[in-house]
Amino acid sequence: MVRTLLIPGIDGSPEPHWQAWWQAKEPNALTIHQDDWSNPTPEAWEAEVAGAVLQHPGSILVAHSLGCLVVARLLAQWPQLNIAGALMVAPADPRRSGRLSRFAQVPRTPFRVPVTVAASRNDPWMSFGDAAGLADDWGAAIVDLGAVGHVNVASGFGPWPRGMDLRDALARRSRAWVRPRTADPRNLVQRSI
Repeated sequence: MVRTLLIPGIDGSPEPHWQAWWQAKEPNALTIHQDDWSNPTPEAWEAEVAGAVLQHPGSILVAHSLGCLVVARLLAQWPQLNIAGALMVAPADPRRSGRLSRFAQVPRTPFRVPVTVAASRNDPWMSFGDAAGLADDWGAAIVDLGAVGHVNVASGFGPWPRGMDLRDALARRSRAWVRPRTADPRNLVQRSI
């Protein structure tokens, strides 16, 4: 089984958040921590995630909320990292809070790895249309979760087995992905399984 690196949003993902449940359920998963959950610095958080990827090459990144923006920045700025894919759950719009303003530079280019964006129709942190627009810009698949809020504890999410199903589907997609010798994302092709 491919290792899963869990990247929480602002303030972390303590119990009973679905990422904490995932960590407890799947011992092979690893939650990436950073120094200051309430006042994160983009570069420091990216370096933490990059360090974990270097220690666990070929991992799938599973990010929530602001963690999605950290992963997007990482994929855009560190394309040489060996990442199997990324599941971005309920990305946050950095314009919606001053606490997120340091993350305002959201990459809008295709990534060189398979990405799935799972978004809600009534997420207070990013509209479904904006999430779908990011997915399109990133060359990502979009999963419509319906009207489920921010996919967090406040919207009723503790255990979330569907997240693991989405990760597993992404892992299958990743194995079918052909990476050309060049890092140009326009050269990516997908084989049929």
